[in-house]
Amino acid sequence: MTALTDEQRGLQEAVANLLAKRSDSAAVRRAIAQPSGYDAELWRVLCDQIGVAALAVPERFGGVDGGPREVQLVLEELGRTLTPSPMLGSVLATTVLLAVGDDAASSRLLPRIAEGAVAAVAWADAAGRWDAGAFAGAFALADGRLTGEAHYVLDGEGPEILLAVAGGAVYDVSVADAELRGTPAMDPTRRLAIVRLDGAPATRLGTPDADLTAALDAVLVALAGEQVGAAARILELTVEYSKVRHQFGRSIGSFQALKHRMADLHVRLEAARSAAYAAADGTLPAAAAKAYCSEAFTAIASEAIQLHGGIAITWEHDAHLYFKRAHATAALFGSPDEHRRRLEGAME
Repeated sequence: MTALTDEQRGLQEAVANLLAKRSDSAAVRRAIAQPSGYDAELWRVLCDQIGVAALAVPERFGGVDGGPREVQLVLEELGRTLTPSPMLGSVLATTVLLAVGDDAASSRLLPRIAEGAVAAVAWADAAGRWDAGAFAGAFALADGRLTGEAHYVLDGEGPEILLAVAGGAVYDVSVADAELRGTPAMDPTRRLAIVRLDGAPATRLGTPDADLTAALDAVLVALAGEQVGAAARILELTVEYSKVRHQFGRSIGSFQALKHRMADLHVRLEAARSAAYAAADGTLPAAAAKAYCSEAFTAIASEAIQLHGGIAITWEHDAHLYFKRAHATAALFGSPDEHRRRLEGAME
């Protein structure tokens, strides 16, 4: 695992400091009550002052040409605070545009994304299939028009840029030609939508045989960082709670059995962190990192609920929000079992 550079540490600290001021628990709850599901002003500050949306965008398209680790560090901090934002959807749209290799489209769309324009990629169907190899997208193409329905669309309720996957190719679609409908989700801190197209005019970007696997892997690496950040924070909250919750005249954290359980969780967290960082460095397959980080985060969040007791499932406490984020991210872009099957197929 490569050590962070001074620039990377500075980026992480800048995001952490801003979120400490602007995205505490109360602010997160206010944000999820907004029509957009996030704090638009905070997103603007993150883009204008720190340049988070520009990190994955090459310099020639108006970005800062950051690498997977930089993107991951930002998402790690956003995950720690459960800050709702269009960041992950922005990364997905950026990597999809770069994967199709259409310089004209990239020159037109990526500078807008780098400045913070909300972009959505309509890809998965109702079954939640994202795999770029076996699945060609949620839409059918006929006479230059797309018809179909995509589910689990990040930031799909009100995007400024809309991309659609059909027949293994990527298309640019006018938002005005789409029916956008928010859908109930387990995780209230991340909005998902259904995007329906009914004969919508569409412009194909790049070649019809673009390798979208690379785009999917890039967003898996970013999501693994978010999972590590959220898992780290819920474990911290659990350890802190174990020091102040008393039973039988002593803190529950002093009981040997609970010490062992929390030590095991710490080991799982650090293994997940190593997996996420290794995937960002290119020394571990993205699918492996996603599978391991999903399971580690879910295990840590589940144990946190048990160790907090009844208070964890009240709306006022944040533990249930981390639990919901854990289960939602485990399914997003494919379950751990799906990614293990990808790895098995690559070894055959």
